[in-house]
Amino acid sequence: MICTKTSRPKGQVPGTLRDAKSGFFDDAPWLVLTSVFQELLLMFTHRIKWLLVVAHLGLLAATGSAHAAGKKVYVADEESNTVSIIDTTSFKTIGRVAVGEEPHNVQVTPDGKLVWVTNNGEPGRKNEEAAEAKMAKSGKMDSTAPGAVWAIDTATAKVVAKVPVGMHPAHVVVSGDGRTAYVTNGGDNTVSVVDTTAHQVVATIPVGTFPHGLRISPDGLQVWVANLKGETVSVIDTGSRKEIAKIAVGKGPAQVGFTPDGRFMLVSLSGENQVAVIDPASRKVIGKVAVGTVPIQLYATPDSKFVLVANQGSPEKPGNTVSFIDVAGLKVAATIKTGAGAHGVVIAPDGRRAYVTNTYASTVSVIDIGTRKVIATVRVGKGPNGISIAP
Repeated sequence: MICTKTSRPKGQVPGTLRDAKSGFFDDAPWLVLTSVFQELLLMFTHRIKWLLVVAHLGLLAATGSAHAAGKKVYVADEESNTVSIIDTTSFKTIGRVAVGEEPHNVQVTPDGKLVWVTNNGEPGRKNEEAAEAKMAKSGKMDSTAPGAVWAIDTATAKVVAKVPVGMHPAHVVVSGDGRTAYVTNGGDNTVSVVDTTAHQVVATIPVGTFPHGLRISPDGLQVWVANLKGETVSVIDTGSRKEIAKIAVGKGPAQVGFTPDGRFMLVSLSGENQVAVIDPASRKVIGKVAVGTVPIQLYATPDSKFVLVANQGSPEKPGNTVSFIDVAGLKVAATIKTGAGAHGVVIAPDGRRAYVTNTYASTVSVIDIGTRKVIATVRVGKGPNGISIAP
């Protein structure tokens, strides 16, 4: 074998690839390094592309999950014996849950895990018409026909509890800690206090004639009740579980509602086509605002600037409007056209949208609060009444 000794070119600096005189690199070593560099660059580029793809897929998954887990609106379909579930992203009904007879009102718990719904007991109950006829004459429901409040698990859309209450239950509200529910019983002029953990009534409070809507004060210390046939509002102390005041308000009080700042309490007067405004501190009516025909439910915006009132009208002359009351001026700032029989109303926690049940049209109108326009109409079960939105 012949070995040839490779000598460094004259002028090349030891330990470098550059010729000291010319300043240029020696070609062979440079080509090797260039090739290695290109390979590393290619690998790095592929790695970056792969990471971008993964990130994009993750974003799509997160977006999909956000849509899938979007807020839901629950509607009591009084003539279908169901609770409809509306997705607030697609504005579509995505499910219905079978419940008791004539579900009238719904309320989502503060943690969003349950929906409580008032109804007249198991489907197919007999002698309902006879019981209602007796109630019309005596002012009390037949004692053989008690109502109930049922709980729906929002994760499974299944009924998980059934609690017997008074006669002809109307509305239900839940305390801030979720431990107590209050139910108006129009048939026996009482409010049932329900332990939501034990699933049983722990107190029954006498109030005015035919209690209907009710709401808990912002501080949680009181429950105010609209007595539909008594022309009064009852005030219940949540600590003692007793009625501590009764306020004369006008004809046909259907529902009450506080502004979140606690400054005002408003009452819809279905027999006067007005809304009474009460100072909660003095418990005095300080004014009335004319609205549409037969106002039923009302709800204040989170900023306490407006109260929306659903004007139902009658089966013969259905109302189809929602009045926007300017709280500061105590006047109607706008009137929005909805479907026939505007009845229940709820506002999303962020204050951007309102949802209104249209009893005679079997739909829910979605209102953009900012533009004061209906942006969607959702078909639900027959005779939609009460409505509530997940927190």
